[in-house]
Amino acid sequence: MFRSLRHTGRLIRVGFTLAQHDALTDLLSLFGEQSKALAQLKSMKKVRQPSADEAPNTRLVMALQNLGPTFIKFGQALATRPDIIGAEVALDLMRLQDRVDPFPGDEARKIVAEELGGEISAFFSSFDEEPVAAASIAQVHRAVTTDGRHVAVKVLRPGIEQAFARDLESFDWLARLVERYSRKSRRLRPTKVIETISETISVEMDFRYEAAASSQLGENMERFPDYDVPKVDWDRTGRRVLTTEWVDGIPFSHRNDLEKSGIDRKQLALNLVQTFLSQALDDGFFHADLHQGNLFARQDGKITAIDFGIMGRIDRKTRRALAEILYGFITRDYDRIARAHFDIGYVPADQSLDKFKQALRAIGDPVIGKPVNEISVGRLLAQLFETTETFNMHTQPQLLLLQKTMVTVEGVALDLNPDINMWEVSRPIIESWMRENLGPQAQFRDLIETALETARKFPKLIEDLEQIAVTARKMQDLADHRRDSGWRRPFFLGLLGGLAASALTILLYITTN
Repeated sequence: MFRSLRHTGRLIRVGFTLAQHDALTDLLSLFGEQSKALAQLKSMKKVRQPSADEAPNTRLVMALQNLGPTFIKFGQALATRPDIIGAEVALDLMRLQDRVDPFPGDEARKIVAEELGGEISAFFSSFDEEPVAAASIAQVHRAVTTDGRHVAVKVLRPGIEQAFARDLESFDWLARLVERYSRKSRRLRPTKVIETISETISVEMDFRYEAAASSQLGENMERFPDYDVPKVDWDRTGRRVLTTEWVDGIPFSHRNDLEKSGIDRKQLALNLVQTFLSQALDDGFFHADLHQGNLFARQDGKITAIDFGIMGRIDRKTRRALAEILYGFITRDYDRIARAHFDIGYVPADQSLDKFKQALRAIGDPVIGKPVNEISVGRLLAQLFETTETFNMHTQPQLLLLQKTMVTVEGVALDLNPDINMWEVSRPIIESWMRENLGPQAQFRDLIETALETARKFPKLIEDLEQIAVTARKMQDLADHRRDSGWRRPFFLGLLGGLAASALTILLYITTN
């Protein structure tokens, strides 16, 4: 009772702020017809009217920024779900600025000292109190280590963990209510979305995970000489503090500085797209927050990425389906795309393969071969997610970050090179992955790996079968003591049948997983 009242009170506050920006009714209209009471919210006094050249749905962006850090992150996470909020709103939320007012430098110094376990002078010879960047979760200070290295020190915002936990609990409560009373929403898995967002943010607020992600990505990308990841200073890193080497470069967001530098922007765009695809397909581990503020261009043309709080992971099975789908769009092989969706289970088996192929052609044919500046990403996403609903496709949580990041990378690449053709730039990476992972040699390698995995599980199978045999002998002894009963034989036969079925189930599970 009190829990529900508490959540309701928080959500009323959120709704009031959204209504002030005239964003609540716009957002609710995405989910169906509004009640008269909600429609009356349009008459509520607004904070300000959007300018004439401002897209109508930017009101939602302004409202979320006014609500504070939790809602900035929540809005960015919603941007990964155009199937829920619509393609245009999703693209607009991707422009949500993750910048908030900084907290005092003396608080940052205090957190650093507490986290590292000593006076700050024991770790840094200088520490700038004025941050170089402030975001919803943390802010970054420039410093020099006691051994003379220039570093960036990321410090967790005080009290942010408690604020996120409180707000996410309310979001989860609301998602469960929506899922319980709205049949249509169940396909979209709102509770799963909140769970995914919660897990992502929890990891993002423990900088040890970010440090590990940075280290792993750096090792994975060593094969690319034009892509760099700052090295972690593990001696000066903890749960609330992350120290990495300082990056000297031009942020991708500083377009004028990039133009004056003489750096080849077309090559930067090509490198960005191909390294991202390689991360996703080759490693199944990719930087999932590749906006312009997290990318720097060095004078030698090398790309340096920062901020590894949000990383994406894709298992091998999903990567295969993804490669098949992307390659199918490049080659206009809609049969390949459709079968990939059916094989991995994205489309239920009771749906029509031929109709799904036709729907895919309607999406792919209008955009293949065109430069990005001639493709409406919003319209393409809208068609794609309308198709998912038509064919009763369930949302795939493991692809949420990938969907968002692919659109972001496309936008950054377009800003660097308006004539870039994403399909042609992507082709070499996808074709290389297809050769190495879907050819005869790859299939033979997978067969060997499956056999070895089964062999590793075989001792467990023998152990389980022995246990079943022991149980069967005990039950036989029990049956022998009841010879005078009329149900001895059928009982024993039924028992053996059940045990045999159990053994078969275990065997099938081991050999197929």
